[in-house]
Amino acid sequence: MVMVAAIMEAAVIDKRITENPARGIRISRRDAMAVDEDAVPTSAEVDLIAAHIAPQFRLTVYLQSGTGQRPSEALAFSTECRRPGYVRIRWQVSAKAHREDCQTPFVPLKHRLEKECRDVPTALFVEQEIDAHLLKWKPVPVVFTGQKGKRIRLETYFAPRQPDAGVMPSIASYGYQFKKACLSAGLVDLDGNAKYTPRSLRHFFASTALANGVPIHEVSRWLGHRSVKTTVDIYGHLLPSAWDRCRDVLQGAMRPVSPDVTSQSAEGASSSGSARAA
Repeated sequence: MVMVAAIMEAAVIDKRITENPARGIRISRRDAMAVDEDAVPTSAEVDLIAAHIAPQFRLTVYLQSGTGQRPSEALAFSTECRRPGYVRIRWQVSAKAHREDCQTPFVPLKHRLEKECRDVPTALFVEQEIDAHLLKWKPVPVVFTGQKGKRIRLETYFAPRQPDAGVMPSIASYGYQFKKACLSAGLVDLDGNAKYTPRSLRHFFASTALANGVPIHEVSRWLGHRSVKTTVDIYGHLLPSAWDRCRDVLQGAMRPVSPDVTSQSAEGASSSGSARAA
């Protein structure tokens, strides 16, 4: 597909065709793969990454781990995102935001139209990190033109702050700082490479919520997945085991027993187990 698109683009340049029919066509992605449990950092490791990353990106670490935002969404965080007890995610940083000629540094969310958004609850530590960030860096106004031609102004948290500071932070620049933080914190694999990536923080949010009983359809909505099937495919194996609960539910439905009988059965099973062990 990439080669076909390149051939078509070359044909346009050579004036053999008037436009590239492959331009803007998205390549079909393979089915979502289950996340590796070893690819999910612990809460202590999240704090370690935040402590070693460049200070201006510390908040990004907690926006991802605390609200499940994609790296591009966290980098587009603005004052309009913050609401009482939750964040409203509406924009993400454009893949072209790092280019000096980019006129649209922010674009709609993945799988969403420009007017769509999603709300995610915020824990107290996220609120505290936002406040701490604002004590050091005030929001910077960025004006751009939306897809419908309307001028939009955002008070952004991660925009350049000096005239010579360059362009908007990109996923690549954030990824570079994230990798440096992992190496500095000693979070490396056997080959000495960074153990985690920015996406690992999104895995932390999802796996932590699911492991503690938060309904998977809610987590799916907060992550911004196209369907709950994607969430199940990626994180379904991390849900708490329901084996014991399933046994109790079916026993209660088919052969309800009194607590005394249940207790005696448990004691009998324990005795039987001890006898087999002996």
